[in-house]
Amino acid sequence: MSMSIWRAGAAALALAGLVTGGQAWAAGPCSPSPAHEAFDVQGLKSELMVTALSCGAQDKYNNFVMKFRTKLASEEHVLNGYFSSTYGRNAQRQHDDYITQLANVQSERGLKSGTAFCQQRLSMFDEVTELETAADLSSYAQAKDILQPASYLTCTAPNRPAATSRTRSTGRTTTTRRTVRS
Repeated sequence: MSMSIWRAGAAALALAGLVTGGQAWAAGPCSPSPAHEAFDVQGLKSELMVTALSCGAQDKYNNFVMKFRTKLASEEHVLNGYFSSTYGRNAQRQHDDYITQLANVQSERGLKSGTAFCQQRLSMFDEVTELETAADLSSYAQAKDILQPASYLTCTAPNRPAATSRTRSTGRTTTTRRTVRS
């Protein structure tokens, strides 16, 4: 990976983190996105793909994809819905950017790990081979330390605090309560 691509990826990651963090802070109570499971599964799939390409385990990756093709397709459908509802006309571009950033951050971690990367990650293929159901795959993906380029949260708008105002004629302070409904 060239240094300029790495810098661009790092800048995008930093920006995504700032934007996402700022939205989460400003918006109030946040919880994982309804598409959280789909992001976990996509992260695992990408991690296995990076491992396969870096460590010469393409056959193991292909076996994984064949075994869980229905679950992988289902979670891809959920991600498409998430990006469509979140980004509208820019959904495909944002989805593509996410997939690219995901592979880039995972590849970068592999580069930093050096020769230990394959030793650490190839065992994941043995672990996913032992999984039997789609639910097992989801649980496994959630439990693994899979690097993601950003956090995807659903946040609700906070209630506005009481607004205070001072009337000019009396100098009294009045409190007005406004309720924000979603």
